[in-house]
Amino acid sequence: MYTKNLTQTLLLCIPLALIGLGIIMIYSSSSLVAAQKYQDSTYFLKKQLLFGVCGIIGMLVMMRIPYCVLRRWAYPFWGFCLVLLGLVLVPGLGIKAGGAVRWLGVGPLTFQPAELAKLALIIALACSLSKKDPERMKTFWVGVVPHLMITLPLCALIVVQPDFGTAMMLAVVVFVMLYIAGAHRKYLIALTLIACTAGAFLIIQKGYRLERCLTFLDPWKDPTGSGFQIIQSFLAFGSGGLTGTGLGKGYQKLYYLPEPHTDFILSVIGEELGFVGVIIVIALFAVLVVCGIKIALQSYDPFGCYIAVGIVVLIGVQTLLNMGVVTGLLPTKGMPLPFLSYGGTALLVNQLSIGILLSIAGQSHFTARS
Repeated sequence: MYTKNLTQTLLLCIPLALIGLGIIMIYSSSSLVAAQKYQDSTYFLKKQLLFGVCGIIGMLVMMRIPYCVLRRWAYPFWGFCLVLLGLVLVPGLGIKAGGAVRWLGVGPLTFQPAELAKLALIIALACSLSKKDPERMKTFWVGVVPHLMITLPLCALIVVQPDFGTAMMLAVVVFVMLYIAGAHRKYLIALTLIACTAGAFLIIQKGYRLERCLTFLDPWKDPTGSGFQIIQSFLAFGSGGLTGTGLGKGYQKLYYLPEPHTDFILSVIGEELGFVGVIIVIALFAVLVVCGIKIALQSYDPFGCYIAVGIVVLIGVQTLLNMGVVTGLLPTKGMPLPFLSYGGTALLVNQLSIGILLSIAGQSHFTARS
């Protein structure tokens, strides 16, 4: 019982700690840009605080609601997200930024349907997988086809935006969920080969994607062009040393490092809080993932287990991809760091996901005691 209570406590406290650190670092890295662009140095800070508070409320509500209720709404929620992704592509409705159309507007606020679609896909897949007979899961028509029908429409609309990174990340989540559910390995290997081939085609098809991959191999070939961002990230980490330059005293955020408050916020942490700060962030994410895995293993219900696996893999893979990009281990891709990067929709969805995990943990605890 003590272990379960500790797991739930850590699962509640770690995201809050990461959000708190994220809000501080967002203000540190964005205040100058916000002051010049919006005449308000706290512009990004206030928006992130708003979504953070809404997310905390949502997380507390979700942890009190029995997660089994999600089974009833799994497919309607999936359909709702599919419609939202379709609306993004409608001229006049979708909001374009950075060369991609990924947002919808609601009054003064914008939100990204792809973030909501991540959670919808996990819940819909968990609902489908939990209904399948374990033996029949090894067949192609039961173990693979229904789940491709759930996955492909969402991923196709996300790729069209274009958001290749999110589609790739969802493919990894789906693969792990199918593997855990018992899908035959030969089908999973075949799907992996097909996905890799499709990914290679999409990379070659778009010149900027291919350029990113080539730059990843040697960013110093074009230090003022395609390699500029990652080189500035290297300089940020190098400047930070062991303990950092001090909170708010970093230089790379001063129009050197692009997007310091979003995708490259870990670089700012590395510069201002140093190697120690980065290690603490990595440790917090590692403990968070371990807690999520424990909850999945302790769940007595396949539906809850599959949801927990999907959420943990989603957060874990996104964290690894972001850290890989900012440290130059992966090609540059717009991928926010969960709980830390600026982005209201992503923050809100991540907090709701943690609330669902806490609900699963609470129900498992109750079932064990019964």
